[in-house]
Amino acid sequence: MSDPAATISCHVVAIPYPGRGHINPMMNLCKLIALRRPSDFLVTFVVTEEWLGFIGSEPKPTNICFATIPNVIPSEVNRAADFPGFINATQTKMEDPVEQLLRQMEVPASVLLYDTYLIWVINLGNRMNIPVASLFTMSATVFSLTYYYDLLLKNGHVGDYFSEKAEEEVDYIPGVRPIRVSDLVTGFNGNGKEVLPVTLQAISMATKAQFLLFVSVYELESQVIDAIKSELSIPIYAIGPAIPYFNLDNIENDQNTPDYIKWLDHQPNGSVLYISQGSFLSVSNAQLEEIIGGVRDSGVRYMWIARGDGISRFKNGNDENALVIPWCDQLRVLCHGSIGAFWSHCGWNSTKEGAFSGVPMLTFPIFWDQVPNSKMIVEDWKMGKRVRIEEGNLVTREEIAKLVKCFMDGESEEGKEMRRRALEVKKISRQAIEEEGSAQIDIDSFINDISKSH
Repeated sequence: MSDPAATISCHVVAIPYPGRGHINPMMNLCKLIALRRPSDFLVTFVVTEEWLGFIGSEPKPTNICFATIPNVIPSEVNRAADFPGFINATQTKMEDPVEQLLRQMEVPASVLLYDTYLIWVINLGNRMNIPVASLFTMSATVFSLTYYYDLLLKNGHVGDYFSEKAEEEVDYIPGVRPIRVSDLVTGFNGNGKEVLPVTLQAISMATKAQFLLFVSVYELESQVIDAIKSELSIPIYAIGPAIPYFNLDNIENDQNTPDYIKWLDHQPNGSVLYISQGSFLSVSNAQLEEIIGGVRDSGVRYMWIARGDGISRFKNGNDENALVIPWCDQLRVLCHGSIGAFWSHCGWNSTKEGAFSGVPMLTFPIFWDQVPNSKMIVEDWKMGKRVRIEEGNLVTREEIAKLVKCFMDGESEEGKEMRRRALEVKKISRQAIEEEGSAQIDIDSFINDISKSH
């Protein structure tokens, strides 16, 4: 039998942080690499046995394979119940089984591609003499805000006495556009503060990797990416949105078209509000009831992704103008002509998909980087409006109904301008992934660099 290592010039071992918002961009990057080098690259994607059950059957290039470690961390099903406990488990329980896996591999790893939040991979790479590439799955802006945390501390914009400065502007972080203190990552001053030490350490350790990658379109964050490049001495790549845009060209025959796409096909152009609050944390029950009531009262058509037991809340009063389902191919939906706007929690993946689709966004950030992402959508890209202005304040159904109705009115001057901006952002995002686009150039550079590095 021939040696499998003989035909492989580079073996990429991907180690994602075990959360949907992290696994998806890591897998999308792996697919882009595998499709670019189908014959001489092998990609091994390391997940827990539980996660293999979630994603093992999803289609992927033949040169990507899965490798598993035991379920040494709490289940994904109730990850949100103890967020600090879950993060602690990813820092302390995963390293040993991953190291054992690496030492047993038939084809030795050429490079470890890891999620920035799995801090221990840097030391593992050093121990085993394997180059390490850090993939940051949030915006480059959030990376920079965290990297320069000491500047925020020095200016009193984080820490114990920040509250009276909530409306002050932070305008001194290299490359980052001016941002209010209240729009910083929630973990700096509020929710998630208990895991801030891990975050600060993760960013610090990422600068010790051999390569650093951002899942961002360079043109949408050029100033901050340039500033990070001038600060750090390691190669840095903006690999584009890392969303499954490569699947959009697969024209499926009618019998494979999901029912929700068929439903969208029957709606007028730009008439549907698509609503998704993300896969991890959600709003309070009281706020959810107000949102449901407000969207219904607005009279607009809507498609709502309701997870868990959320669908039961819609049992009464569903009509032909509404569709409530537990899951969909979000990018395919957002790119559908009948979608007029996107109500989003502003996770970075959803933010990039909204930008790529050119759909105006109603932002309802809940946690962590969602708040600065919302600010980017509304103030920097000018392609959205924020629903919730202040943390802890209930937005009433009357306010929501009025806002939704106005937002879906494409004929107002504000609406026209927002849609024009959204289409500009769409154009920028799509040009980046073309053959000579910035994202494709950086992906090819990364592939060439890791080919040479080992």
